[in-house]
This record gives sequence, C-alpha cells and structure tokens, in this order.
Amino acid sequence: MKVNTQSVNFNADQKLLDFIQKRMDKLDTFYDKIIKSDVFLKVENTSDKENKIFEARVSVPGDSFVVKKQCKSFEEGADVAIASLERQLKKRKEKLRSYL
Repeated sequence: MKVNTQSVNFNADQKLLDFIQKRMDKLDTFYDKIIKSDVFLKVENTSDKENKIFEARVSVPGDSFVVKKQCKSFEEGADVAIASLERQLKKRKEKLRSYL
C-alpha cells in the first residue's frame, strides 16, 4: 500500500518513515480494499512532553477513517493509531459480510 507521509514543522528521518510504512502495510491483512492512506506528523510547540501528533487517514471504497493521536513519540502514536484503525477496518469488514 502506498502511504503518503507528510511531516509538518520538521523533517522526518528515513527510519521513522520506514517504521510507519511497515505498520501501515499490516492494515492490508485486515482489509484488502484500501485505496490510499495519508499520514500527517506534527510537532506542537508546547512544554508538554506529549507534543507529537500522529494523524492517519485511510480511504476505502465509500468511506474514509481518520485517527488522530497525541503521544510522547511518533512510534507510540503510530502503534496506538494503527491499532485503532485495525479495529475500525475489522468492524467495517464484518458489516459488509453481514449484508451478503
């Protein structure tokens, strides 16, 4: 799956981009009709330690899922957000199966 990653107010290193790509690729195992996915990485200028925002938008036929998580690191945010996306995609797949 092609993951379009944009980092706002900083330059993301290749290691982080590869980590996100690998995690997002796992979503294909739960729902194979994903059209595209966009990931936005943002850093807030606050004194709070949880200033990293991970936002993912996954487009599927007829719908799109958006998850936004704020954590201490982008890796932690990615794990939490992608786990949430997994649940949403599984739920959608079950709904589609119930119609058949």
